[in-house]
Amino acid sequence: MKIALVGYGKMGKEIEQIAISRGHEIVLKVNSSNADTFTNEELKMADVAIEFSVPQSAINNINRCIDTNVPVVVGTTAWLDKKEDVIIRCIDNNGALLYSSNFSIGVNLFFQLNEKLAELMKPYNEYEVTMEEIHHVHKLDAPSGTAITLANEIIEQLPRKNKWVVNTGAKANEIEIRAIRTNSVPGTHSITYNSEIDSISIEHIAHNRKGFALGAVIAAEYLKDKKGIYTMRDVLK
Repeated sequence: MKIALVGYGKMGKEIEQIAISRGHEIVLKVNSSNADTFTNEELKMADVAIEFSVPQSAINNINRCIDTNVPVVVGTTAWLDKKEDVIIRCIDNNGALLYSSNFSIGVNLFFQLNEKLAELMKPYNEYEVTMEEIHHVHKLDAPSGTAITLANEIIEQLPRKNKWVVNTGAKANEIEIRAIRTNSVPGTHSITYNSEIDSISIEHIAHNRKGFALGAVIAAEYLKDKKGIYTMRDVLK
């Protein structure tokens, strides 16, 4: 499979290593030096694009893939205010898009565990839910896309919660997300339900970027030759 890496930072380099180890070929690498000059013809050489850039570039990159009919796997976060527009564009152009806030297989299992725990906690109003996420200081968005996904899953299951807030005191209807930035950590996400009697917590700790990169390559393998809108849940079925 021929892959275009749209975004060639630390994650892009991890994806490259895993893709090559699985027998794939990297036909285009887009970074700050060629982000404004790479051509549609270069992009069309790829069977699928993997987009891990920065929020301010993501929409343009995704739209170029859609417009050139290159299936695109998107791992960049903090652009979701435009997600519905992108989906409509993809459908109108008979394109293929797979977005996930986190491509780690472990995190996607954690998503399902989070949903199940929130469902179990629905009748027990005495438990207050809080979240914490820890990332390296260079992460541009806070809270992380993964934390937002986790919070929205809880909101879907708990009628008493309808909003999340970050690094501030939460009202009764809100979930507080504590977003911490420190040095040299790939990522930790935890959810805790506290009552006067006890606490229940679940946690995912990433040891390195390899899990994210492997998941992105697996997603690209899944998306090749497909049309439509997909998520990692489709990949893991």
